[in-house]
Amino acid sequence: MSGDKKEPKVTIFDIDKENNFPDWYGEICKVAELADVRYGVKGFTPFPPWSTMTMNNMFDILEEVLQRKDHLPMLFPTVIPESNLTKEAKHVEGFVPQVFWIQDIGDGEKLEERLALRPTSETAIYPMYSLWVRSWRDLPMKRYQRCSVFRSEIKSTRPFLRGREFLWIESHNVFATHDEVKAQVQEDLETTKEVVTDNFGIPVMVFRRTQWDKFPGGLNTYAADTLMPDGKVLQLPSTHDLGDNFAKAFDIKYLNENNETAYAWQTCYGPAISRIFGALISVHGDNKGLRLPFKVSPYQVVIIPIYREKDAPVVLQYCQDILKTLRKAGIRVYLDNRDDSPGWKYNFWEMKGVPIRVEVGPRDIKAKKVVLFRRDTMKRITIDLKDLKKTVLSLGKEIDGNLRMNAESKFVGLVVDADSFGSIEDALEKGKIARTPFCTTQMEGLSCAEELKDRTGGEIRGTRIDVDETPEGVCVVCGKVATEVVYIARSY
Repeated sequence: MSGDKKEPKVTIFDIDKENNFPDWYGEICKVAELADVRYGVKGFTPFPPWSTMTMNNMFDILEEVLQRKDHLPMLFPTVIPESNLTKEAKHVEGFVPQVFWIQDIGDGEKLEERLALRPTSETAIYPMYSLWVRSWRDLPMKRYQRCSVFRSEIKSTRPFLRGREFLWIESHNVFATHDEVKAQVQEDLETTKEVVTDNFGIPVMVFRRTQWDKFPGGLNTYAADTLMPDGKVLQLPSTHDLGDNFAKAFDIKYLNENNETAYAWQTCYGPAISRIFGALISVHGDNKGLRLPFKVSPYQVVIIPIYREKDAPVVLQYCQDILKTLRKAGIRVYLDNRDDSPGWKYNFWEMKGVPIRVEVGPRDIKAKKVVLFRRDTMKRITIDLKDLKKTVLSLGKEIDGNLRMNAESKFVGLVVDADSFGSIEDALEKGKIARTPFCTTQMEGLSCAEELKDRTGGEIRGTRIDVDETPEGVCVVCGKVATEVVYIARSY
């Protein structure tokens, strides 16, 4: 391979992420080969290897956390009988407009009953739970499945952020008491922080959703929102207190310790990995492309040999030795010995977001050293070969911490107090979240929320659950004495 071979640079320098995020996002999905929108069915997108490998690593992290917290895996069919879907009236009312239906077999033969492609799986799983749960000894029952769900998204579709098929994990849990449900909701929120923030470096704010924006059929919904580069918020994992509503609809009962029959209490939790991946590339990326956290990157290290033909055998053998050393340490590593120039490879892997690049040339071999390049800071260091494994692992932790710190800095000063339509709109135009007094987040507050959205473009995200806030003043819409402090933002 020639060290001075010239190829076109792999770059997206012509689109500035901060000033033109929508175009940047579309371009990075294309050039980094994350999604291919040419499939031909709106909202259904093939995911090539780079995004699939990253999301698999994200799934593995989430599943490890869930299993550590006593959740067990299961897998249910993709289709749900219409009779199941309609058993919980409020639930079906909330989801039917988004459901894809199957009603034909082969050449026009009709099914006896329509089948829904699962928009979520409560109505598929809970009839089986009514068979599986018999006694208090069966509780708590904590199960999850990793699957696709299908919803006829009415908003504009965008790879990962909004699609008609998305990848997620859904956890469905059964308990003997409502207090256990509340404890599980808190555990789910802690799981969100551990996985999304601690492992993926994405900061979130958690809200209790309003009664008109909760999960259909449940008592309360709690959801984590993150801030996107264009100032809009994106919902990430949500967890739901279902009370005993679904247990009554699907006859999930158990014999308690007094040999009495009682209805169970339930929660469900839905982290959509494909959407979290969309947030991850958006929050951490820059004008050179992706910046992937060390924990989830398909390749944590890429090795670039630099040589002229006469030095090839020695340089490539040195790189092979590095490859074996890092693999033995459990590090995901790739040796790029393709017939392209080092400069072209630098640009390519910077665009792909690989956290660490190892550069090796004849001089490094003579000195028993390697050059390490950090994608997050775009800086190089030279180290002794004997320190490679230790340094790579240490840098990996530093990179993940730095990406998280950079992301969290965008949350500083994010929330502003606003008590008028003008001040709310001004905050939203600046990509902020407005904190404002509001009449009520119960259903009677819906008309005020709708007027607020019509006039400002902002949606009420809910009330904070991690801070105690006392409302002061009056509702900005109706003028009634405020009973809640709500947070308003523009969203995806």
